[in-house]
Amino acid sequence: MLRFTQLIEDRAEPRPSNDASDAVLTMRFEDRRRSRMRARLDDGREAALLLPRGTVLRDGDRLRDPDANEVVTVRAAAQTLSLARASDGLLLTRAAYHLGNRHIPVQVGPGWLAYEHDHGGRPVAGGRHTRRAVRARGGRLPPWGQSHRRASP
Repeated sequence: MLRFTQLIEDRAEPRPSNDASDAVLTMRFEDRRRSRMRARLDDGREAALLLPRGTVLRDGDRLRDPDANEVVTVRAAAQTLSLARASDGLLLTRAAYHLGNRHIPVQVGPGWLAYEHDHGGRPVAGGRHTRRAVRARGGRLPPWGQSHRRASP
């Protein structure tokens, strides 16, 4: 079993010569937030992620197994997200607060916030005044976290 323990921070770092750079690991956002888990690569091989706690993997990140000298590229799985828009930043802040109270991850942008689509049909956020003013729709959006890349040192 492969054991990926290192996140390759430098995207310009050369790939190993054993053609392992073609390996891909497709994960949903909830799994990309986990630092320790068992996973299956897209080619069927089993792998263990043993990363530092708090690591959140982004689409395009690369992981290394130093023992096997293998590298895998992380791909964000397609997910259906709900998008809420409002021209009032305070209303979006309130909506994000209510979603956060439900432990729902939220991606925030100027005039909008996105969260994983709820098939149960619950309102976008608690509080009747917030629900009236925030427009929400479901749909396919770019992968979670794609617009928020790690800052360069």
